[in-house]
Amino acid sequence: MKVVVTGGAGFIGANLVRALDQAPQVSEVVVVDDLSTGLLDNLHGQPARLYQGTVLDPDLLDEAFVGAATVVHLGALGSVPRSIDRPLPTHHANATGTLMVLEAARRHGVQQVILSSSSSVYGANPVLPRQEGLRPMPVSPYAVSKLAAEAYAVAYASCYDIGVLPFRFFNVFGPRQAAHHAYAAVLPRFITAALAGEPLRVHGDGRQTRDFTFVGSVTSVIVDAIVRRVSTTDVVNLAFGARISLLDLIAEMERILGRPLPVKHEPPRAGDVRDSQADCTRLRELFPSVGPVPLRTGLEQTVAWMSGRVLAGQ
Repeated sequence: MKVVVTGGAGFIGANLVRALDQAPQVSEVVVVDDLSTGLLDNLHGQPARLYQGTVLDPDLLDEAFVGAATVVHLGALGSVPRSIDRPLPTHHANATGTLMVLEAARRHGVQQVILSSSSSVYGANPVLPRQEGLRPMPVSPYAVSKLAAEAYAVAYASCYDIGVLPFRFFNVFGPRQAAHHAYAAVLPRFITAALAGEPLRVHGDGRQTRDFTFVGSVTSVIVDAIVRRVSTTDVVNLAFGARISLLDLIAEMERILGRPLPVKHEPPRAGDVRDSQADCTRLRELFPSVGPVPLRTGLEQTVAWMSGRVLAGQ
């Protein structure tokens, strides 16, 4: 089968492309990416065909989607702080971009559209763990754009009989995650600072908690969904219910690196939620054979990959 991955040159997308290359049921992988946040180097050595351009270009999507059985829509502008600084580009890429992908999928008779949403849609809702039926209370333009993407997917499934599978990602981390830009996620920032011998910048007291999910766990679930043709209009948390504070995460990094890591506390950031943890009941019902990579194992692999990049001067 042919699978299209939008955002396939990005962090999660490039890891997924590699996983799909190992799946015997997948005969062709096509990537759509404008390389605004993704890297061509992430696809090095992969047989996937790249269509370079934006998901807002219907002609490009028409070329890429011909004969596709599944589209995995990962193309997006991530980062809560970026969305606060520049809300309109975030909306266009994430909400309008999803609508364009769904329209192209409808035009080409794509049987399954898997798309990435975010735990940020829960926002200010204080209930833990985050169960998919909770009321969304987004507190950033990024979270709103992802909630809109979910709603479009459900509407298209209802109106046009397209199989959809909307996932809410929770703090995905792992190899190929960018660290050297203003909106980098917390874990690659921490590891980069630690490897450079610099203080780890923590916004707030560091007791805020996150449900970190290794990218290999995420790609395993998505590949299983493609192979078994899993579709549902119910949003699914793609995380396994772990919860760790940033200070405890730093302590785990110290054990891996074998040395203390200095911390610099800074003011909390607008749009950040205090605590996050997934209820994974629905995920485990749909994907009973897929389990999480332990946090320690994922951290070790990520540190090793990033250390190799530092040694190579990248």
